[in-house]
Amino acid sequence: MRNKLTDELAVCGLKAALALAEYHPETINRLFLRQDRFSLFTKVCKKLAERKRPYKICEDEELERLCKSVHHQGVVMMIEEPVIEPLTREDLDLWAQEGKTGLVLHEVGNDHNLGAIARVAAFFDAHFIVVNEHDTEARLSTSAYRIAEGGMEHITVRKIGNTAAFLQDAAQKILVIGTDTRARRRIGDLSGMVKDWQTRSGTGRPGIALTLGNEENGLPQDVKDNCTYLLRVPGTGNIESLNVSQAAALFLHEVYDL
Repeated sequence: MRNKLTDELAVCGLKAALALAEYHPETINRLFLRQDRFSLFTKVCKKLAERKRPYKICEDEELERLCKSVHHQGVVMMIEEPVIEPLTREDLDLWAQEGKTGLVLHEVGNDHNLGAIARVAAFFDAHFIVVNEHDTEARLSTSAYRIAEGGMEHITVRKIGNTAAFLQDAAQKILVIGTDTRARRRIGDLSGMVKDWQTRSGTGRPGIALTLGNEENGLPQDVKDNCTYLLRVPGTGNIESLNVSQAAALFLHEVYDL
């Protein structure tokens, strides 16, 4: 939940809070926690005291009020409202040079999906998530952080205004894979595509951008037209498609296993 008076965001959930405390403790403005969680956050409390920032032992009712969720798991941290920076050419060049893997999300729909995808991305060592700035539902919210279970601390999130135009430019530097339930090629063909890129370019493993659309409509045609390849996950056909975070997990596992 966002505190509009202080421009802060509540981060709750034990794993999300522990990851924030380990990797970005300097971003924590205030800490509220149950007595039984105190031993896990003594270092953070000490650092907060040194910065003259408050921490407080609370009961569940107050924690729930702070984050507007019963799923706080005994800890709530207040951080400055996250701002997703626009993607720069330097970002793309770096990802290409270092062979980074990431995801481009086109109208994925909600912050729960964003959180689940961030968790998957961190698990499989993906470096970035790119969202469309016109997607008002996929936000860095309290729910997204909680569902990511610490994954937000391991990825870079950037925004773009036009997915098709971005992919057209990106495809000159990295391998752009679009997901499409009607694609001729399958997810298992990805390794051959990577080897083909390496042969043609004479370089190491390319940067890879896995592009996913929303679960209702998938990727629009102009986005698919600017992907290097379109791939599908083969299945029984009993269900038309997977949840977008499930699809992300399968594709990222395929890349991780290359």
